[in-house]
Order: sequence, then structure tokens, then C-alpha cells
Amino acid sequence: MASPGFWDRQEKAQATVQELKSLGAVVKPFDDLIKTGDDLAALVEMGDEDPSLTDELRTELARAEETLAQQELKALLSGQHDRGPALLTINARDGGTDANDWAEMLLRMYILWAEGRDLEVEVLDRQDNEQAGINSVTLAVRGPFAYGYLKGETGMHRLVRISPFNSEGKRQTSFAAIDVSPEIDDTYVIDIQDEDIREDVFRASGAGGQHVNKTSSAIRLTHLPTGIVVQCQNERSQHKNRAAAYKMLRARMARIEEERREAEQAARYKTQAKVGFGSQIRSYFQHPDQRIKDQRTEYGETNFQYVLDGHIQPFLDAYLRWRLDDRKGANN
Repeated sequence: MASPGFWDRQEKAQATVQELKSLGAVVKPFDDLIKTGDDLAALVEMGDEDPSLTDELRTELARAEETLAQQELKALLSGQHDRGPALLTINARDGGTDANDWAEMLLRMYILWAEGRDLEVEVLDRQDNEQAGINSVTLAVRGPFAYGYLKGETGMHRLVRISPFNSEGKRQTSFAAIDVSPEIDDTYVIDIQDEDIREDVFRASGAGGQHVNKTSSAIRLTHLPTGIVVQCQNERSQHKNRAAAYKMLRARMARIEEERREAEQAARYKTQAKVGFGSQIRSYFQHPDQRIKDQRTEYGETNFQYVLDGHIQPFLDAYLRWRLDDRKGANN
């Protein structure tokens, strides 16, 4: 990074910086563990002469065990794209205005989670609903292991609550679909033929000023062989929107390729990969009681607002452990 000309090619330089962060996220905790091990050894020797140090020794040992447990979980993030950034898309599904509001609640939850881990978040495309909430949004989440942790969030998220949009105060069930793909750079080869792409240009909707709304700057791409549809309208420039849309399309196709490899691996063990865009993975209840339950891992929490404030790491960790146990069972 200190070499002359390193910053001349910004995109390549940023990729190198991100790689350094990813490697540092693995190496630094192990350096800290080695140092902690040395400190613990010295503390044990001192404790032999001074029993009052026993409580301090237990505290430091518990902290070291927690750090080691987190590193063991990171060792499960060994997929081709797991160390890199992610593109996370939220789409409101069944439930009317409540579903749009629910999609925006999830958007806030994931942003708070990312900020809590010092990850960078960029909104690539957002479509607000006229009444409340959002129809859809696509985020880029950049930082160490963003995709590895978030990819298990793909699927349907269900909310049960008393609807704030129902004057009769009835209970409402609403759904939002999460789709997570790896954000890949230009060095990763994805074969996309020009004749397989249909491009539609249209005027952007929603907030963005007169220029955005009065010029045909928004881009929608449809990949005809797979039916994948992506769009971007956040930028004022049609060129920038097209570039962002192609990046989103390449990311979606990279995820499809990854799922194909996972399915082939699962077939070897005569089992099916338990992931998929259409599957309901988690239920969030605000009525009659507060609880959140993951259908796959059976992990749950009872503090609804705490989880919606971005504290979803236990769910992500539980998914990693569940996938490991699932693979072990398949091997057996």
C-alpha cells in the first residue's frame, strides 16, 4: 500500500484494502489470543503464590474462551466469497402496507447490525412506498466476512403484530423476502452474453429531485436465461445506474453458481441444501407475546426490540453452527 502508484487505480486499491481488512480480522484475534495465553500462564504462576488473583484469572480465561469460540465460528466461513462484501436486497411481500413497513424495519435492523461491526453500508437502490415503508431496497455491505455472515439471511421473514395501519386494531401477518449475494469485483469471471440481456430505461420514482424524476436515468436489466431482474435508479447518471445494475446482476449470478455447487455437494451426501429464496426462515412475533424464532436452527430470543435494534449476531452464529451440524450428520 505504501508503494508509489498504489492509489492510481482506485478500484483495485480499494479491493486490496478490503482484503487487508479481511485478513486482519482473522490474524489480529489470534495474535491477541497468543498474547492472552502468555498473560494467563504468568497469571497462573502468580496465582500459586497469591490466591486473591483467582477471580481475575477466571475472568481472563472466560474472555479468551469467548474470543476462541468466535474464531472457531469464523473458520466455518470458508466459502469462495465468504470473506468479502455482500449485496442485500429486501422486498416487501404479502401483507399490504404492513409488509412495506416491515421491510423498512428490517432495513433498519441490518444497517444497525452492520454499523455495530464497523461495516460500510451503501444504498444502491431504494423504492419507497407511497403510504409507508418501502417496496424494495438493495444495500452493499462491505467489510470482513459481510457475505459469510449475511448469506444465511436469504429467505422469507414473517412478522406477526397488531397492525398500526388497521383502525380496528387487528392482528396482521406480513412478509418480507431477503436475498443476499456476494459483491464481486471485475477479476471474478461471470459469463454474461449481450444477447441474453434485455435493458429497459425508465424515469426514476420517489425522492431524488427534479433531474432524477424528469429524465430517463433508471435502468432495469433482465437476464433472459435465468429470469433474474435487477434495477437501479439512485444515481443521477444513466451510465452510473447501468454500471450499478450490472454489478447487481453479476452478484446474483455468482450466488446462483455458489448455490449450484452447494447443491452438488449436498447431493453427494444424499441431502438437500436447506437454503433458498422462497423458504420461510424466521418468524418475529410482537403479539400476543414477544419472541423471535428461527425455523431452521430453533434459536430464539424474547426481546423483540433488542433484536430489531441490530442485535442479530446470535442468529447468524446459530446458523453457522446449524450448517456445520447438518454437514456432519450428512457425512455420518
